[in-house]
Amino acid sequence: MYTLGIMSSKSQGYSASPVIVIGAGVVGMSVARCLQREGRAVTVIDPVPPGESCSLGNAGIIAACAVSPVGMPGTLRKLPRWLLDPVGPLRVRWGYLPKLAPWLMRFAAASSARRVAAIADALRALNAPTIDAWRALLGPADFDDLIRVNGIAYVYRDDAALDADSYGWKLRRERGVAFRRLDAAELHEVEPALGPGWTAAMLLDGGAHTLDPLRLTRRLAEQFAADGGRLVATRVTELVVAPGGAVGVRTERGDEPPGRVVVAAGAWSRPLARALGARVPLDTERGYHVSIADPGVSLRLPIAVPDRAFIATPMEFGLRIAGTVELGGLEAPPDERRAHALLGHGRDLFPGLRDGKVSTWMGFRSSMPDSLPVIGRARDGVDAWLAFGHGHLGLTEGAVTGRLITDMIVGRPPSIDPTPYRADRF
Repeated sequence: MYTLGIMSSKSQGYSASPVIVIGAGVVGMSVARCLQREGRAVTVIDPVPPGESCSLGNAGIIAACAVSPVGMPGTLRKLPRWLLDPVGPLRVRWGYLPKLAPWLMRFAAASSARRVAAIADALRALNAPTIDAWRALLGPADFDDLIRVNGIAYVYRDDAALDADSYGWKLRRERGVAFRRLDAAELHEVEPALGPGWTAAMLLDGGAHTLDPLRLTRRLAEQFAADGGRLVATRVTELVVAPGGAVGVRTERGDEPPGRVVVAAGAWSRPLARALGARVPLDTERGYHVSIADPGVSLRLPIAVPDRAFIATPMEFGLRIAGTVELGGLEAPPDERRAHALLGHGRDLFPGLRDGKVSTWMGFRSSMPDSLPVIGRARDGVDAWLAFGHGHLGLTEGAVTGRLITDMIVGRPPSIDPTPYRADRF
């Protein structure tokens, strides 16, 4: 349990205290690395090794093109079907529905055409600079080792299916996202591994992906440690505010002195934020993947299937098929049917797919009802900052979030307007 208490400031002078980042996922390590490169002493606290929670299993996409929220006009009408389909693109578990109801009400409010337009603007501002931000954060050599800027293809059964998705493409076009339509011949020239049943696509040439999301986060941690950063493998038990607003962190291994704190604990961030006075409607998207070590197909670029809410990404260890959304909290066990359904989708997408060496996974994405992360100060008078709620865009938004939090902490004019991501927007 996390509580807000009072700690004496005698243990260490506030001005000499380090920044403490709670969370060693891709967002937390990005924040820590950005702060460190500004000359700040940084400690990262997480009971799990860097990158081994949600950052371990994501689809590896760096989606500079992402502007569409999960909730779109008309989305809520599909709720009855979601409740009845255990392997559909978006599922709500019946037993979790009473607890989820307030989140769903905010989700519905954020799905209106007016709100979606504003959310799309905020997503575009956050995601457009992501590739340059990752290149700057990793450095050119590590960027080239870990990331490929080969584009992303969004594929459809036919032109009618693509046209049915026109609202999302309109959002992208209006915000300057570059893409081009492919017919069947062009699509199969771009990606020969696709089956003949896929005849229309949109190609985003500026899309990127990492060859291994876990290795990317570990690389950040290696850079961080090599430059003197402190990684502490323990669990935070209490956040304590000292006179003047500095925050001390109590852990299972002892106390950290009062200083600046950044909460970047992903799906586990809500009680930490509440202890700091920020009440945020954070919940959890349970995402699934299936990874195939010897897939028998070699993709040139990631392939997204919008109407089934998954993406197939070529990685250095083989092929990963990841996606869908399950709203069911942190306690329920994984539903293996969802991972196996992804494998079935992969066979449908790629007739040559071999699936003899398969592993499955489920992880917890931190999700806000408006699909925008929380980035900014927890509340006035407390020297604590929040960086979570990135949904399925944590990898995409990690480097930009790190830069934005660092701008705020060092007192520099932020690189983008932080207003849409503030904690008190609800």
